[in-house]
Amino acid sequence: MNQGPVVKGNPLRISVYLLVLSYLFGEFILAKYPLIYPLNLLGIIGLIISLFLFFSGFNIFQSYNENPVPTSTTERLIKTGIFAYTRNPIYLSFVMFHFSMFLVFENVMYFITSVCLGIWINNYVIKEEEKYLLKTFSTEYKRYMEAVSRWIFFKS
Repeated sequence: MNQGPVVKGNPLRISVYLLVLSYLFGEFILAKYPLIYPLNLLGIIGLIISLFLFFSGFNIFQSYNENPVPTSTTERLIKTGIFAYTRNPIYLSFVMFHFSMFLVFENVMYFITSVCLGIWINNYVIKEEEKYLLKTFSTEYKRYMEAVSRWIFFKS
């Protein structure tokens, strides 16, 4: 039986747990750092974009009858829709959501968790998924990696 990538932890669950912990620590323990109003507006726009990224990526997985859980196996490589612009729109949405929460609510814990979540997802989730996809789809996935960025902004 074929096994999917070996990823420790579910990024969605970890992201939600970090949101709750950030709220509790940031609201009741740490001081707030006021930001200028345009940054608050940028945070609201970021929240909207992150929700768009999440739902567009999730809906494409559903339309292809694929499971978005990182440890699941896959039968096909998705390269359409939002996946034509970023290889990891759902993970990008998690990090962007945390950072946008920092901009909106001025809670430094959201900033810290966005950085930590981004590092963990990039180094321990995406890299494992890429190993699996290279083994499963080899040449096709290599071409896809060359054509589409991992995080939209950073070519890797």
